[in-house]
Amino acid sequence: MPKQEFCVTQPEHEEQRADVFLADRLPDLSRSQIQKFIVQDRVKVNGALIKPSYRLQDGDTITIEYEISVQEGILPENIPLDIIYKDDHIVVINKSSGMVVHPGSGVSSHTLVHALLYHFPKIDKVGEQERPGLVHRLDKDTSGVLVAALTEDAFYDLGKQFKARNVEKSYYGLVWGKPREEEGIIARPIGRHVKHGSRISVKTRKPRDAKTLYSVEKNFSGNTLLVLKPVTGRTHQIRVHLTSIGHPIVGDPLYGRRKTQCPRLFLHAFSLKFTHPDSGERVQFKAPLPSDLQAFLDGLDE
Repeated sequence: MPKQEFCVTQPEHEEQRADVFLADRLPDLSRSQIQKFIVQDRVKVNGALIKPSYRLQDGDTITIEYEISVQEGILPENIPLDIIYKDDHIVVINKSSGMVVHPGSGVSSHTLVHALLYHFPKIDKVGEQERPGLVHRLDKDTSGVLVAALTEDAFYDLGKQFKARNVEKSYYGLVWGKPREEEGIIARPIGRHVKHGSRISVKTRKPRDAKTLYSVEKNFSGNTLLVLKPVTGRTHQIRVHLTSIGHPIVGDPLYGRRKTQCPRLFLHAFSLKFTHPDSGERVQFKAPLPSDLQAFLDGLDE
């Protein structure tokens, strides 16, 4: 395994984080990759293991052992994207339903990541090697607003915002029935189903805290359009939470319980609000309800 060694000799490098120091000197690695190597005990300072946040001192000798695996399958693909906004730091996309966000679980092509690599080639050095630029995701069948980072600084800034729950995500979801309250909070831990590992459920041996806020947007005969705001970001959280209270999302093939003429899962991320990683301004981006879902909604009786 290749090994590289660096010495801290310049005053401006004192008190610099070790991961930042290495990222500046190893252009073939992203900062997140370097952090993984540190966690995997492949980075040492003066022969001792460190944490990613270690601050360098004058005279330190830092060594790193690593090899870059060839990432098969993640090649740029000329897939059209509905870009809501872009600058030198971020790109905001209106993701279409049916598009998988990143490779995995048998999917090796035609993902959002493949499209991002084509339209923004430099994104391949941002964030994780397996999912460059991504700081959050949407389910395959969920449409709507998604932000990706185009620089390492933006990647870490946005990542911190999502982790601290400072990003406000809003969805439209059409559900079966009518909730008892006009607005409420669903706070139920979820995790992998005790018997069906491919599904998420409130019936799990490894529960993780999950919270979703909801409010009624419009009532229909037999259905209700809700505005949903997930506080946490667990896999399938909104879908599982609504099913758990007896109001599954219309058109949900995994957690739904009734047949419907709805063309697909009626779940759309219509708004995303966060702090711009460069300007520091609070920004909001929106995507209107897609035409297929709007047409279905227009056909319902109020």
